[in-house]
Amino acid sequence: MVRERVRRGVLAPAQETIEKLEKVVKDGNSYEAQQMYKSTAARFVSAQRFAEALDIFQSGASLQLKQGQVTCGAELAVLFVDTLVKGKFGCNEDMLDRIKKIYKEFPQVSLPQQVGVDEDMQKLSEALGAAKIRVEGCSSFLKAALRWSAEFGAPQTGSPELHDMLAEYIYSESPEMDMAKVSLHFVRGNHPEKFASTLVNFMGKCYPGEDDLAIARAVLMLERDALPLLRILRQNFKSSIEREPAFNELLDEIAERFYGVRRTSGLGMFGDLFKVMGGEGMA
Repeated sequence: MVRERVRRGVLAPAQETIEKLEKVVKDGNSYEAQQMYKSTAARFVSAQRFAEALDIFQSGASLQLKQGQVTCGAELAVLFVDTLVKGKFGCNEDMLDRIKKIYKEFPQVSLPQQVGVDEDMQKLSEALGAAKIRVEGCSSFLKAALRWSAEFGAPQTGSPELHDMLAEYIYSESPEMDMAKVSLHFVRGNHPEKFASTLVNFMGKCYPGEDDLAIARAVLMLERDALPLLRILRQNFKSSIEREPAFNELLDEIAERFYGVRRTSGLGMFGDLFKVMGGEGMA
């Protein structure tokens, strides 16, 4: 019925379309449903019936994610954000709540902690691959949402609520921990207590003697607007910094980029990092 109406150029009511496509997914035809979600919602977008297109994309993304179809769900989630942009929807509590509802459907799966025989290694490899897909899918969705929010009413760096979501998901799901990236998003979020608890948890996973460096990195990001605090931090953590020579370069980069302190060397390996911190963190 949906296909017949699409061929005739007649748009069925959005709710009717949603119900029919839900049945297709639940019958196990996720790929077929994916193409129908995209083509049908695109027709609503072409007709500038953006609110109905949003309903279709949100329903499809949530259902595909619930069914474990992360790649399909993430694609529809990104299309949901694309429609927010095309429809010029403002960043408000209602839209952020809809984004959050999709976000909560992204699976959270604990990775195996111990491996033994070859079969276990195979399972671990598969689990790591699945985790990478989850993180990439959720990150693509939330980064698109951050760009939309920055354009339509949120701060220049994007909605703090979205930054918190992305930080939490990367930390909890990523098989390759990037604490700098997690910290960057938490710093732009609204929940310092979550950031603090995450740091405490991360410190418990550090190699012995490296926990102070984890705190140093976080404080650098939080205090980057105060040169005196940077100098105090540099002095207080001198012994830690000396164990990681590249960290001195990072500190020089901070001093130059944010406080105008001249450096004695070139940009070095951290130049790209500060392009991200200066506004490309949503890309």
